[in-house]
Amino acid sequence: MDEHFIGLMSGTSMDGVDGVLASFDGPIQVLAHCHQPFDDDLRGELLALNSPGPSELHRAALAANAIARAYAAVTFELLQLAQLNPTLITAIGAHGQTVRHQPGVVDGVGYTTQLLNGSLLAELGGIDVICDLRSRDLAAGGQGAPLVPAFHRALFGRPDKSVAVLNVGGISNISLLASDGSTSGFDTGPGNCLMDLWALRHLGRAYDAGGAWAATGQVLPELLAALLTEPFFASPPPRSTGRDLFNAAWLDAHLAHHATGASPQDVQATLLELSAACVSQALQAYASEATELLVCGGGVFNSALMDRLEARLPKLQVLSTDQRGLPAMQVEAAAFAWLARQFTLRAPGNLPQVTGAAGPRVLGALYPAGQ
Repeated sequence: MDEHFIGLMSGTSMDGVDGVLASFDGPIQVLAHCHQPFDDDLRGELLALNSPGPSELHRAALAANAIARAYAAVTFELLQLAQLNPTLITAIGAHGQTVRHQPGVVDGVGYTTQLLNGSLLAELGGIDVICDLRSRDLAAGGQGAPLVPAFHRALFGRPDKSVAVLNVGGISNISLLASDGSTSGFDTGPGNCLMDLWALRHLGRAYDAGGAWAATGQVLPELLAALLTEPFFASPPPRSTGRDLFNAAWLDAHLAHHATGASPQDVQATLLELSAACVSQALQAYASEATELLVCGGGVFNSALMDRLEARLPKLQVLSTDQRGLPAMQVEAAAFAWLARQFTLRAPGNLPQVTGAAGPRVLGALYPAGQ
């Protein structure tokens, strides 16, 4: 079996597609990486599809087609960068775009929706596609998230120290890699999503580069305290969340009661502090033995957020995953290449102690390449 896999990821920040082409002939080696942004129309539609609206099924199906085309474009760029023929790739592990995440609701199983037309991606790319990687875990009683802790363990686990790995996308999730080999993980809460929303509303920009705008403001203690009363933050793992909860309506409801007349930059500073506080509270509650925090995802480039993590976690060395062998913007896409490989080996991709599933499960659905 060829040991080349592609991993494609578009996360809750909805800024575009990250892709890696990785070799698993021995320890993982990333042979190519690229990022392609979503165009404004697609990003706007994906954001809109996070909330109920007219013609949802029709619009979601067309968005799934558009995502398949965007994923195919990244696939072609990766093949060109690595100078490899598609026939040398065993499979693509494709996350799709989450627009709903409701594990366990209503009927005890719930659902999670990642938009992607896997058939179209297989047809366009000429490579086997493995996607719908979360549903099987839900069917087994789990949260379907986070799925990256097993990969983090394989990549960053240490026998001599306990390490935490933090991915800051739209939502932040954390993996706790104890020195005894045990692994846990869960979503901590909002990462970039609320800050991005606020920056778009007041600056007309998709994000606050480096947290520079937030750094001009002052944290609003009353607002921060109110935001932290959200029951999700006190719920025990396993737990996961998304824009279903942390969205404009959630934020605006708090602002109306606790930040009337506040300056936009003070609100942004408070939202940044909220993202740091969620992480620090989670680590203090569940990983007090950790001595190192490795950060990946887009949030690693928010220097103001990194500063606040260091200030709130003085006992931990806070580093980018770049300093431990894999660049921060490659980690999550590489995890989905790894999950695709697990599927081809018919090996579990989930950790029941992380997601709450009844047991280990092979994750994903296969869309074979065309003949």
